[in-house]
Amino acid sequence: MIIVRNLSKSFGSKAILNNFSYQFPQNANISLIGSNGAGKTTLLNIISGLEEYDDGQIIIPKDCVLAYLPQSPCENPKESILQECVSGNQKVCALHAQREQALKNMTEAYSEETYDAYEKAEKEFADQGGYALEANAKGILAGLGFDNEQFEQRPQSLSGGWRMRLELAKLLLNDPNFLILDEPTNHLDLPSLTWLEQYLKSFRGTLLFVSHDRDFLNNLSEITLHMSKGLLRVYNGDFDSFLLQKEERAKQVQREKESLQKKQDHMQAFVDRFRAKASKAKQAQSRLKMIEKLKQLESGLEAEEATKSAQFKMIVEKPSGKVVFDIEDAAIGYEGKKLNQHLSLRIMRGDKIAVVGANGIGKSTLLKSIIGEVPWISGVCTIGANVTIGYYSQDQMDVLNKEKDVLENILLLAPHVTQAQARSLLGNLLITKDDIRKPVRVLSGGEKSKVALAALLAQKNNFLILDEPTNHLDMSSVETLAAALETYDGTVLVVSHNRAFINSFATHIFKMDKDKKAELIGTA
Repeated sequence: MIIVRNLSKSFGSKAILNNFSYQFPQNANISLIGSNGAGKTTLLNIISGLEEYDDGQIIIPKDCVLAYLPQSPCENPKESILQECVSGNQKVCALHAQREQALKNMTEAYSEETYDAYEKAEKEFADQGGYALEANAKGILAGLGFDNEQFEQRPQSLSGGWRMRLELAKLLLNDPNFLILDEPTNHLDLPSLTWLEQYLKSFRGTLLFVSHDRDFLNNLSEITLHMSKGLLRVYNGDFDSFLLQKEERAKQVQREKESLQKKQDHMQAFVDRFRAKASKAKQAQSRLKMIEKLKQLESGLEAEEATKSAQFKMIVEKPSGKVVFDIEDAAIGYEGKKLNQHLSLRIMRGDKIAVVGANGIGKSTLLKSIIGEVPWISGVCTIGANVTIGYYSQDQMDVLNKEKDVLENILLLAPHVTQAQARSLLGNLLITKDDIRKPVRVLSGGEKSKVALAALLAQKNNFLILDEPTNHLDMSSVETLAAALETYDGTVLVVSHNRAFINSFATHIFKMDKDKKAELIGTA
């Protein structure tokens, strides 16, 4: 399968990859893990041919069919969901275009030559499964939760989560033997996540994927690549196995260092004692040379990097009134098209409510209606006294200015904070001095999420509305966010498919359903 030799890539003075070599095995599930900004997406882009590298070599066999799921959907999709899915198999689509052109040529100027060209194009199209392509596309779309009546809808009518599902369907239709997935679980509800896991377990090929979902990693990963400070280390096994091996390696390195240090101390004592004696001078010199060799050996031992965790607390500047937001018999949707209706929800001060339900049911639309971005179709909706809303978008580019740098974005979104305060907030989220002057457009998905989170922290609002806040965040940052929300004195309304995250702080669940009335359920 794909071979990487001595691969190097840097952004300025920061080494993303440092002389990395690896031969990807056939038919293996390989997870790529590391903190936000470590360069995981960069490596995936390089392997996929979407990004240049500084030095090294990538060898891709001729029979390798590579497919890559990025973190964002296609900006210019086809006219219908089915057409967009079918376009995923580029080879068969190209053969279809050749066959159509050959048919046109034969119709306009029939000859043995044009007939033979059509026959050849027809055979190639049939041999590559062209006539089964649409049926296969429908099967994959159905597996990912699409209804038959959706197949002719425009892709632009879908929510962000469904758009990413469509991208995934396109890849699977291409029948790849080397599949690269960058955060595939971010936009999937539980039934679709279960379907994807089962599909990938039976996938015949090499799977390379990035995920911050611990269960997903443990269920699929057979080999773990850990990316840190430009280096990649290989561990056999799933994520939990990686953690154990990483800890054991750190202990082993420490033991080796201590052993080398003892040898150095012993030899140094000999040198100090006998250096002045002529009869021992030669032996002392020899010991000094051995000490230098031991120091070189010790410097070559690199201990596992201690994983840093983001540290922050969510602060309320002024408390809200007792009733924060009241929704009575509301309908939500776009341009008069109802996604959901008969919604009633009274949000009280201190409530921490998780909104759950299938993709496309209107969860994100509900949040956007509350903040005033999308008008209510009907119903009575009232905001409480002294309520200040902080909104965290599922797509950070809805909030951030991609051309401005990190620090400028914080100051724009929270104009009352000083530069020093903004720097401190970013530092707590592990956004370093070197990164705060980067334009947002060059940041990874996780880094963009942290910038948006820093801006939210700076605003000190008493009502937080969060749309999939764990997407793109590494596991350590997700745990820190959950702990911050648990101790937060304000009110929270959050959409998330991350069950462990919800269970750690939510006081209520607001379950949305198309077929029956939405209901608020206490978690305790």
